[in-house]
Amino acid sequence: MRWLSTILAILLIFSSWFMTPVPSAYASTSTNTSAVVDSKLTELLESTTTAQEIIVTFKKESIPQAEILNVLKDAGISKGTVLKELPIAGVLATKAQVEILASNENVFSIYSNKKLQYENKEATELTGVDRLRTDTQIRNENGGLPVTGKGIGVVINDSGIDATHKDHELGSHVVQNVLGGTNLHAQNELLPITYVENVPNTDTSSGHGTHVAGIVGATGAMSGGEYEGVAPGAQLIGYGSGAAVAMLDTIGGFDYALTHQAQYNIRVITNSWGDTSDSGTDFDPYNPINVATKALYDRGIVTVFSAGNSGPADATITGNYKKAPWVITVAAGTKQGQLADFSSRGVKGKGGTVVVDGETWNWEDRPTVTSPGQAIVSTRVISPVASLGAPDDVENIPPAYIPFYTTMSGTSMAAPHVAGIVALLLEANPQLSPMEIKSIVEQTAANMPGYETWETGSGYVNAFAAVDAAFTNKSYGSTLNMNRTFNANAKMTENKQDFTIEYNPASLDSNKTTFSVPAAQTELTARFNAKGLVEQTGNPVNLVLTSPDGTKYSSGISVLFPLYTDRTVQVVNPSPGTWTLSVEGLRGSVSLPETITGVIGMKQMSGFSGLNDVSSHAAESAIKLAVNERLVDSKNTRNYEPNQALKRSELARFLVMGAGVRQYLPFDGLKTVNDVKAGDMQFVEAVLADGAALKDGRQVSKGVMLPVVAGKFSPHDNVTRESLAYSLVQALGLEEEAKTRNGDSLTVQYKESRIAISDASSVPAELRGYVQLALDLNILNAYFSVEQGPYDLQPTVVAKFEPKKTVTRGDYAVTITRYFANYHVQ
Repeated sequence: MRWLSTILAILLIFSSWFMTPVPSAYASTSTNTSAVVDSKLTELLESTTTAQEIIVTFKKESIPQAEILNVLKDAGISKGTVLKELPIAGVLATKAQVEILASNENVFSIYSNKKLQYENKEATELTGVDRLRTDTQIRNENGGLPVTGKGIGVVINDSGIDATHKDHELGSHVVQNVLGGTNLHAQNELLPITYVENVPNTDTSSGHGTHVAGIVGATGAMSGGEYEGVAPGAQLIGYGSGAAVAMLDTIGGFDYALTHQAQYNIRVITNSWGDTSDSGTDFDPYNPINVATKALYDRGIVTVFSAGNSGPADATITGNYKKAPWVITVAAGTKQGQLADFSSRGVKGKGGTVVVDGETWNWEDRPTVTSPGQAIVSTRVISPVASLGAPDDVENIPPAYIPFYTTMSGTSMAAPHVAGIVALLLEANPQLSPMEIKSIVEQTAANMPGYETWETGSGYVNAFAAVDAAFTNKSYGSTLNMNRTFNANAKMTENKQDFTIEYNPASLDSNKTTFSVPAAQTELTARFNAKGLVEQTGNPVNLVLTSPDGTKYSSGISVLFPLYTDRTVQVVNPSPGTWTLSVEGLRGSVSLPETITGVIGMKQMSGFSGLNDVSSHAAESAIKLAVNERLVDSKNTRNYEPNQALKRSELARFLVMGAGVRQYLPFDGLKTVNDVKAGDMQFVEAVLADGAALKDGRQVSKGVMLPVVAGKFSPHDNVTRESLAYSLVQALGLEEEAKTRNGDSLTVQYKESRIAISDASSVPAELRGYVQLALDLNILNAYFSVEQGPYDLQPTVVAKFEPKKTVTRGDYAVTITRYFANYHVQ
């Protein structure tokens, strides 16, 4: 089995670090005499004669560690560092010296020592956690100290924690480490549950819980603080059930939280596990997990769940208990403000009412909020388990840190990030109830362009605004799409059909079925659960859809069968005709016969409301697409008014709706501008705030709109093309790139040539970089014309930008749909 071979290879690489005198992060299998040299380093060396920072990796088998210095000295290199364990050196070298090294048979590769953005550090930057630690006003609210979750007990209900790791040591940062897990078959008597406490390492099978614990509250001790968790001041309590977790094991974690709440000030429990066979089900108040989480809620403990990794189709949240109205369920986002493809979705409009403990509750089939869950670096088990993230580790983590940190992706990583934020809120205001905390987390989130509540919850989590709300009780949320009523809406119809396949690994013909896709479908999905007969591991089978022209769309097979056994395929705008659905075994693996049942779903855009005046307009299609993605809205007259000028107040609303803009309210309660009506103020404050763009991960750029003059927003002024270029490029997080081009001449691509913008001098120097990027990204277009003198043999193509031209509402719909395409590829 190829996946098993890959895992074994990774494990061997990891174990070699601790078992051999010359460990290596690379498996040297190359027979080339010349080393691999990074192409970007080659380009850099061609443009300069100065020595550059490079990383030289030596072949593990061919050279002892002690001889590395000699090789470097022979190349004329005199400055650098050789690592003790890994056969890697960081040195300063010229082009000639790199060429000498590249020809040495002992050198495996040479790369530029490029600046890295630590993946967990990126996550804490993106959600505003890092900003919290340095912001003066937040510190003043907290007695001059940063908010770190100090003293708040957080239970990690997972595979366990390696508390021998310096980032969360037992007895200090990890205040308790419990070996859970119950084998009922081994019981001899009916006895009260017992816990094995103070275990140094309870995570001996997967490393999953150790990674989760680091996201919540690693101190960053082994990385100089770079891989610090969200709440490094929190008290971590590990409850480890091992890799093969069962429902009773998880409930044991809840039980431990209740029985030890006072001892450890337990206020949060995070859970990164689920049940794919329970996807798409209604909330069940009788489920024992729901009973347990409600008991925690009643005691003031916040329960956080991962949504699951069975996306991108709907109805894939892995457990009805994740829809409990008193828990927080977290979807996984990318670090570019998008929703990860694998993140489980809910069902649009699905929910209900239940009575629990005499109180009426409303539940919804959706996540609560979204937080970073893709390529997250956190703590790894020191020994003996190696993480499956090893290939990413070698590429992205400095070699000296690899023994202590690893990369994982999943909603498993998103949930503990929010659990850490909850600890921050509770330090800011320990009196907050679980429902108040859930409300703050929801109401301070940022709208995510192109997604709906059933996919992302209220939006991307915003720790900075959330802690501000906990301290000051400010009222956030009026800008959230989740809370708004729109004047224009898209209508979608959906049809589902069940399928059954009698899967037989020995007979390919019996493992498929055909079905018909009508014309004009917006989306096609197919899904089944692969647990079947192999309850613990899942059958190693794959779901494939084949279009009428033979194009195949595959669900892929996760190597983590016990956790993720859903198979889902999504096709956008599927071609009409006869499609084939087939179930295929994983090559080289052993699969068993079974009856596979699943669902095929098709969605179609069936119409619109609130767009009474766009028929036959040149921008009609763009307007409809923009309405469908919640990028624009009609006026309350139910007319879009495509030919009317776009006002600055309207642009502020549209940017917050669909361009990826964080919420922000001034600390002192004073308005940034004084000429905006109350209903528009929160939108305007959001677009004017520093760090407004969700794509501005470090939250350091200026706002996505600028005041006209100090204290004035001029909400009724028309939006111009040059100001729109600024706003949309700024919203893409490209401020630094734009500034490097400010003052330059402007050009635009025309066929095979670059043509100068003839009215570039009309664009203010400080906006030229923004206009250039808007042209290069095809967000805004130039206006081309042909000029030819009476005696010219050939015409001349002329390009203008017309920077002062007023943008109409129809123009904006076209522009924002182009922006939307860029937002989702950046």
